[in-house]
Order: sequence, then structure tokens, then C-alpha cells
Amino acid sequence: MSADPGQLLPMLAAYIPAKVLQTLASLEVPDFLGERDRTVEELAELSGTHAPSLERLLRAAGVLGLVQEIEGGKLRLTELGSVLRKDTPNSVRNFALLSSGSMSWPVWGELESTVRTGEPAFEKVHGKKMWAYMDDHPELKPMFSTAMSEATLTVLPDIVATFNPGEHGTLVDVGGGNGLLLAALLGANPELRGVLADTSGGLNDAPSVLAEAGVEDRCETVEVDFFDSVPAGYDAYLLKSVIHDWPDERATEILKVVRAAAKPHSVLYLIEFVMTGKFGAAPEAPNVHAIMSDLNLMLGTGSRERTREQFAELLAEAGFELDTVTPCGQSGFSVLRAVPAQR
Repeated sequence: MSADPGQLLPMLAAYIPAKVLQTLASLEVPDFLGERDRTVEELAELSGTHAPSLERLLRAAGVLGLVQEIEGGKLRLTELGSVLRKDTPNSVRNFALLSSGSMSWPVWGELESTVRTGEPAFEKVHGKKMWAYMDDHPELKPMFSTAMSEATLTVLPDIVATFNPGEHGTLVDVGGGNGLLLAALLGANPELRGVLADTSGGLNDAPSVLAEAGVEDRCETVEVDFFDSVPAGYDAYLLKSVIHDWPDERATEILKVVRAAAKPHSVLYLIEFVMTGKFGAAPEAPNVHAIMSDLNLMLGTGSRERTREQFAELLAEAGFELDTVTPCGQSGFSVLRAVPAQR
């Protein structure tokens, strides 16, 4: 019996919804509709677009469940569409702008090139490595930082429900950005004290995030470059989605810096995707989140998602011993607990 090619067609057209979302967000259409119901003509005037073309885009948005037509030829934003607004607590607007915008979109067009050469397509497309490109385009950094926070927010409940650092007196969140995760962990563990360690740019919004969570009195912020140093002598260290950004050699450098700062009985926690399964084979089901993210990293930074065994090797090289790996609900993330290896 032959396969049904119709099963592949939605996959082949999957790029279209992604670009529709990014374009709507970039044009601020969800924000304009969030204020009140509007006609296509009103939206075109507000967004500075060609009304007939915008109408065609909005038809696609309707099919995706983002807008609906009401009486009088006006459009109304749906609950799902509101997630693309700037001012909603669960917004993923910046993630849409980042994932399908001018920095990332052309890179994915070079997937074949990366598979052929093993070289990240980002440098081929943009002429330099991703982090150097970001340094040269500081206007992208707020969007990138907010997009990472939006992504964290979607998985926060699963992580907080799984990860309980309450056994420790102090926890340093290395590369923790605006402190969204650390604030949630401090809120769930009233006896815990925290240190948020990141670059000055990464810490920009931290004071307001910590204050809004009501934990600013139990958390200090420290400006660091985690390739050089992190705060020393604390009970536990946490790195979420940091190690996966770097190839093995650079990732090991970060872990060695943490090892040098740790006390003999400190504990290290990594919150990362862990690759499971192989081509969907038993006994482990594949971690779809990890597999797709792995391609993105291959194209962008030349880094990778890792298996439990690869994490164990990386940690051992830096002077840690992997203890446990605990999946965090449906998020795709796991908490990897490691301790200093006995010397």
C-alpha cells in the first residue's frame, strides 16, 4: 500500500503560518485590534500597509484562529491572537519576531548547506558568528532577551513544579537574564536566597522583575562574564539553557568557571533539553523539543542539544559528576543535578 502524499503537504507548507505570525506581530496588528474591533481599512492606515494585501494576510490569520470577522465588516482579536500583543502577560510576540524575522529566517534557508559542510549557516548568511552579529546590532538584544523570557514563561510552571532547590540556603542563577526563573523559584521556596548573575545588558530588567515578584529582598544581582568568573562559595548553582548555546569546548569553559567557584559540597543544576530516543525507536520516545532545537542550534551557533551521556562527559571534563536527570513535565526540559567530582 502506497503512502499518502497528502500527509506531507501540511509539513511542506508549515513555513507559512510561522511567517504569518511574525508579520502580524511586526505590523502590530494584534495590538491595534487589542484596543478595539477595526475594519481592514482602519488597520491598514494604522499599520502603514496596502489594504488589499493586508486583507489577504488577515484571511490567513482567521484560518489560524487569531482573528474573527464580526458584524459590520470589522475584525476582532481572538484569545489566541492576543498572545501576539505587546502588553499581555503571556505574550510570545518577541519570540515570533525572533524566530521568523530577518536574523533567523534566511539562515533556515541554508539548512542544506550546513548539512553538507557541517558549518553553521548563520555565518554564511550574515558574515559573522551569531554572538558577534548581535554585538554589532544592539537593537536586536532587547528583542532577543525578551524572546528568551517569553519562552521561559511558557515552561515555568513545569520547571518550578519539578525543581525544588529548597534544600539549599543559597542559589546562584548563572546567565539568568532578567531573573524570571529565579524569582519564581524564590517565590516557591521562602527560605531560599538568590544571586542573579549575568551581563549588564542581561540584567537590565531584573530589578523590576524581582520587585514585582516580591523577592528583591532575598536576591542580589551581580554583573559577570561567565567565561571569566561567577560568584564564589554558594550552596547551589543553576544554568538554564546556557550550556546548549555553546560547542563542547566553550561549554566546558563555562562549567570549569562554575567548578572553580563552587564549594566542595555545592550542587550544580542544569536545566536543558536532553536528547532521547534514536529515530523514534524504543525504548525511549524522542524528545521532539530537543530534536528541533538541535537543528536551530546547528544552524545558528554551531552548538547542540545533548544526550544524558554527552552531558555526563561534558560535566566530567569540568570536574563534576552527573547525579540525576529529572524530566520537567511536558516542557521538554530536564533538571540535571551534578556534584563536584572527588579528586
